[in-house]
Amino acid sequence: MTLTYLDLTTEQRSSLDGLPFDGHHLISGPPGSGKSLLAVQRAVMLALTGTPTVLLTYSNLLRQSLAGAVHTLGPADRSVRVRTAHTWLAEWYGGTPPKCDDGWFDWPALFERAVEGGPVPGLTLVVDEGQDLPPEFYRLCRLLGARMTVYADECQRLADTNSTLAEIAGRLGRCGLYQIDGNHRNTYQIASLAAHFHTGAGSPPLPDRQGPPPRLHHLPERGAADLLVLLAERHPGRSIGVIVHSKHTQFSLLGTLKRRAPRLKPQLYTSDARDGRYRTLDLGRPGIVLVHRRSAKGLGFDTVVIPDTHADSAADPTSAALRMTYYVLATRARSELHLAYEGDVEPPLMAQVGSGVLLRG
Repeated sequence: MTLTYLDLTTEQRSSLDGLPFDGHHLISGPPGSGKSLLAVQRAVMLALTGTPTVLLTYSNLLRQSLAGAVHTLGPADRSVRVRTAHTWLAEWYGGTPPKCDDGWFDWPALFERAVEGGPVPGLTLVVDEGQDLPPEFYRLCRLLGARMTVYADECQRLADTNSTLAEIAGRLGRCGLYQIDGNHRNTYQIASLAAHFHTGAGSPPLPDRQGPPPRLHHLPERGAADLLVLLAERHPGRSIGVIVHSKHTQFSLLGTLKRRAPRLKPQLYTSDARDGRYRTLDLGRPGIVLVHRRSAKGLGFDTVVIPDTHADSAADPTSAALRMTYYVLATRARSELHLAYEGDVEPPLMAQVGSGVLLRG
């Protein structure tokens, strides 16, 4: 078996090599520890043993990102399929399963189908951002007799239907538990701000790489487009992830950017699009990408802009859910992080951050 390791540190390679091929494995790690890259490598490694493997995500945008990495790495026979969990479940079910109000399926109906059909021979699944999937998903996988490798971080949960690490391990049954450390995405300054929002026990170690401090901009009404144009022109070779609170803000910014700076050719992703230009992105192209918060998980950009922190002005700044959201968003940035707000007063969550970590103006 030949495997080309793709951009792995010694610690990451050791983590990958140390996983047995059989059994269930749950690997946790903080943002930037390389979970997505390891998930791709793990899926390819398992496929090269002769067992077709499915690499699963919750987010379609993350699926696109991982599919590109799988295509680069191999294997040539395309024995790794990359799917969203919803798509894969529908393929297994043989049509659209009955749904519930939370956006997921009628799990008892799926459990019944799994019991009737019995285990699926050779089913091998690798899950990235596994905390995004509900506990019932893992129970179903156990009923199907799947061999599971799950990469997760419960400090990055963004919805009520997500799973904790304990819930994942409990539903899978006998499960090997592993931890990976390190932050290979963020600078020291970005990770320091993210640590302010961290909700777990302790804080992940800060990386050594240095960069400019995160900055909070006080914008005039509808002034976010000017900031984006400035950043895009300053660093034309960088990817700029603009992560917003609402679809309305996404399309408003897109329209303004197209009028003021059509040469920038911004991209927009929305999960509401069934196909076409707002569904499939070129994530390898530099420039501006407008995404909703719920689609940002697992992604990384050279520069991240969160232009509408004022959308959270009415939220409780001590809320674990709000702090977890900003922890996820901040850690998407590799080199620069910009936050912004409109109105006369800083949003309460931002006002709690000291000037030593977050520059104003």
